[in-house]
Amino acid sequence: MNPRRTTIILAFAAAACLPFAAQAQADKATVSALEGYFDFADANGGTIMAEQLAPEDYKKLYVLDVRDAAQFSKDHIPGAVNIEWRQVFAQRAKLPKDKTILVYCNTSSFAGMVAVALRLDGFENVRLLHGGYNEWKASGGMQANARASKKS
Repeated sequence: MNPRRTTIILAFAAAACLPFAAQAQADKATVSALEGYFDFADANGGTIMAEQLAPEDYKKLYVLDVRDAAQFSKDHIPGAVNIEWRQVFAQRAKLPKDKTILVYCNTSSFAGMVAVALRLDGFENVRLLHGGYNEWKASGGMQANARASKKS
């Protein structure tokens, strides 16, 4: 992963937590959870590259597209469920705890914030699609993965 991109994603995710941190000053449990998360988090933890996924892998995943509905309706990863990134945390009860959740947006920035929020809430099964939909599409999506699987 590009170190600059990783730094930007982590900074963006941390910035997204600031409003929660302001409210959390009185909530020691929230502050403790944030500290605990950042103590163990690493830059590449929970990241999956499109090239790592064979077409059959998508059936085992809960693929969560956090882009807006207009982007989703234009094109998306087949089988994906769309919940706009601002709504995911409020609708987290809909998400499976027994299946790996693969989160993506266009570039991974908003999906990264969603992944952090869900992990802080106890979802240990969240993975981030590296580079998001744009990189998935540029790599050829599922078709490229199918060709790669046949060569192996």
